[in-house]
Amino acid sequence: MSNKKIALFPGTFDPFTIGHQSIVERGAALFDELIISIGINESKRTYFTLDERIEMIKNLYMDYPNIKVCAYDFLTVDFAKEKGAQFILRGIRTVNDFEYEKTIADVNRKISGVETLILFTEPEFTHISSTIVRELMRYNKDVSDFVPAGLKMQQILNRPR
Repeated sequence: MSNKKIALFPGTFDPFTIGHQSIVERGAALFDELIISIGINESKRTYFTLDERIEMIKNLYMDYPNIKVCAYDFLTVDFAKEKGAQFILRGIRTVNDFEYEKTIADVNRKISGVETLILFTEPEFTHISSTIVRELMRYNKDVSDFVPAGLKMQQILNRPR
């Protein structure tokens, strides 16, 4: 068995925000490999397609050899096992996030042995969520303060649909 520390950072990332970026970059310093894991949830109506989200995030981290981007459409802990990950990395903004994440972490550990590590969102990012950013985008508001500068989101938004 490898001593390589691998973690998943799961989410929908629609879109990927500066809050996500902070967790990824802080997490990448803790693990040998960090896999940004884009969960496919057919019940969620997304703004960006799966391929667009993968492309944006891969482009953002192309110069980070220990950060990978993958998509999956089954239980997160099963994906963790498939990828050899011992950890799930989560970021929390609020007490409500904590309650939700703790419950999921307890179940994940019980059924798979995969541990969840939580990083607290930096105070300047606690108000940022993908839901709010999507809502602003729907009304054609500038979201550049809420998404990473290198995300290349505008290029995707300007493509013919």
